[in-house]
This record gives sequence, C-alpha cells and structure tokens, in this order.
Amino acid sequence: MTSDTSDTIGTFADALADGPVVLDGGMSNQLESAGHDLSDELWSARLLAERPEAIVEAHLAYFDAGADVAITSSYQATFEGFAKHGIPRERAAELLGRSVELAREAARRAQAKGVTRPLWVAASVGPYGAMLADGSEYRGRYGLSVAELERFHRPRLEVLAAAAPDVLALETVPDADEARALLRAVRGLGLPAWLSFSVDGDRTRAGQPLAEAFALAADADEVIAVGVNCCAPKDVDAAVATAARVTGKPVVVYPNSGEEWDAQARAWNGRSMFTAEQVEGWRRGGARLIGGCCRVGPGAITAIHEALGS
Repeated sequence: MTSDTSDTIGTFADALADGPVVLDGGMSNQLESAGHDLSDELWSARLLAERPEAIVEAHLAYFDAGADVAITSSYQATFEGFAKHGIPRERAAELLGRSVELAREAARRAQAKGVTRPLWVAASVGPYGAMLADGSEYRGRYGLSVAELERFHRPRLEVLAAAAPDVLALETVPDADEARALLRAVRGLGLPAWLSFSVDGDRTRAGQPLAEAFALAADADEVIAVGVNCCAPKDVDAAVATAARVTGKPVVVYPNSGEEWDAQARAWNGRSMFTAEQVEGWRRGGARLIGGCCRVGPGAITAIHEALGS
C-alpha cells in the first residue's frame, strides 16, 4: 500500500491492530494450476525472468479471492541460487526487486477492478535450505554458523528492502539458529518483519522447542508478528497459543493444506485437511495474520476472508 519505508512500520502494524489480515495462499500451486512448469531448482523464482506476467496474475487471483497481503515470489530467489543458473549478481538484484514490483502491480490492478480495502506486499525471505532445493528447509541444521547464515541473508534483505515492500516475511524457518541469523540480518532496514517457523508438532523442524524459538523474537523491535507456516493445519492451534504467550506479539499463521511433500519425488501426497472452520479458533488464540501456504488456493482464501468477516 505504501512505498515510503519511513512510515511503513507504523502503517502495517496499525493494520494488525485494526483486525485480522488475510494472507494469500500458495504461489507455486497457483502457478502450476495455470500450466507453468516449476520443476527446476529456482521454482517460482524462475518466472521472475521468464514469465513475470504469470506472477502478477497469480497475485491478482489471491487479491480477487479476498487476500489483503501478497507474499512475493522471492522465497527461493537468492544471489547464490541465481548464480548457479548463470544469472549474474546485478541481474539477480533486479529480479529480487521485480518480485516486489509485480506484487504492487497486482494490487494496482485489483484496485482498478474495484477492490477498496488496503492491499499490502510482503517480501518473502525463505530459509537457506530453499536455495539448496533438496528439502533442507524441512530439516535445518545446515552445518553453518549463525554468522555465516547472517552473511547469506543480509544482501538479499537489503535489496528487497530497497524495493519498499510493506513488510518482510521471514518464512518457513526450520531452525532456531537460522532465526537468530535472520533477526540480526533484518536490523536497521527500516521495515517491519514477521518471523514464521516451519514446525513438526511442538518443535521446529530442527527439533528445538517452539517456546524457545519464538522467544528469540520477543524483544526484536522489527518483528511485529511471530508464528508458523508451511506446516500441517493440526499443528497450528498449539503454536498460536505458544507464540502469543511467549512473545506477546500478534501471531501469523499460514499452514499447508495438510498434504505431505515428498522431496525426493518432488510431489505432494495425501489429502487436504485445511478448512475455514479452523480459522476462528486461530483468531481467538491471537492470530492476526491468517492465510495458507502450499496447496492452499484462492477458494480457501475466499473462505478465510468470509470466516474473518474482513
């Protein structure tokens, strides 16, 4: 909604205070449903260069469905990942910035079609493991120090911040050590951030107790919401309660459909267990940013929008 980073912390934080905010759903499933092949290591980030209009259309589908926030297609976009595909650093920086611009364009088109509610852009910052494209983001424990992880994340955070999103989405974090690195890397950028972990039950994917992981963000001024994403819907209720109790901050939740990702086969198995009826319980527990992640499409986002009365 705003491109002025000097007042972004207040404006997006104020939106959370006004009531629940609806996030979008999975970018990859929306692109795949439109016929785009995401089978290579860059995943949806490849389309930043090859099919930017497809990304605008995916964001627009979610705004039309009732989402208030578009999460950019930069989850798997990193300098290192682009370099492996022969994309030089200057071009990679352009593509990172483009991810924010494309989400803004989708917001403009939605408003031109008559959407009157505020629309926001969250710049996705995926974990180190997403760049490896081998399922590491579901395990953590990369063998890197906190300082090394900070050096990995800071350059792209700076580029994304320069593109002036409304908030940084530090998402799908599997490991408390990586959360420490991200909390260091986000300092001084002039933007608010949310921090969301990928979890298994009451622990991070790396096995640390969630209460300890959430506590890392309790005193981080930049972090305006803490929670979970890219997890099973059944794990959300306890996580919401823990995040609210430990941090005192608004909670962000956007789980997967409940199907399971097979990293070796690069395919989803099982059936969806995501229902709009779960949403009211998450809101009562303290969730203020609510949406969906992998395999959650526009139909589910409309149901969330209606359930929250937003």
